[in-house]
Amino acid sequence: MLIEIAVFNLESAILAAHSGAHRIELCSSPAEGGLTPSPATMRLARKYVKIPIHVMIRPREGDFCYSEKEFETMLLDVAAAKMVGMEGIVAGILNPDGTIDEERTSILVDAAAPMNVTFHRAFDMTSDLFQALEAIINTGCSRILTSGGNQSAHEGIDNLTGLVKKAGTRILIMPGSGVNQDNIKRIADTTGAIEMHLSARSFIPGRMSFKKQQVTMGGPVVVPDYEIQLPDETVIRNILKLFP
Repeated sequence: MLIEIAVFNLESAILAAHSGAHRIELCSSPAEGGLTPSPATMRLARKYVKIPIHVMIRPREGDFCYSEKEFETMLLDVAAAKMVGMEGIVAGILNPDGTIDEERTSILVDAAAPMNVTFHRAFDMTSDLFQALEAIINTGCSRILTSGGNQSAHEGIDNLTGLVKKAGTRILIMPGSGVNQDNIKRIADTTGAIEMHLSARSFIPGRMSFKKQQVTMGGPVVVPDYEIQLPDETVIRNILKLFP
């Protein structure tokens, strides 16, 4: 079992690697579900982390139907990830009708080589999961990160099981979203998946002693301004013990 930990800052990447994670998904902006990290974060993560790193390539929050300029941004971010020696990228592009944008996803795959490509949970927003599976296989992606078309992998466990079976050896299906130490073994055993994705997130107090509670930076989304999100080392180590 390969355990991938989603991280949203440099300290989290270092901690996840120290805790025994097998691979990192490096993102920014957890409140938006993960966006592309800065080139500096990529470079320093590569400097301090020796396990494989896959970089999120998502230029903005919201849906996954991108303009030409946004796609151009994605290609430049892929080049930045390749330049610093990342092992993979994580991306997803949809057409307006909820199908996979095979043409532009294939271009991303070619641009990323020799890095491998994970098609992320944009897959869960498609109009037909099993048609989308075949389309993604056609693009040359290496794996699909998915909750089985539901809010969480636990809720989508039946679809995940069917996707793993349908995919066979053609592409990896990696369950993610809501995966934790209480349900990961059941999800793995039921679906037959050999890679699992989670954040194991925890929050620690930030370094500020003065706190201005009447002002927030997160807008309508509740984001803790005076806490730092980090993976929980104990949770990661407990999960690893479930898969000796």
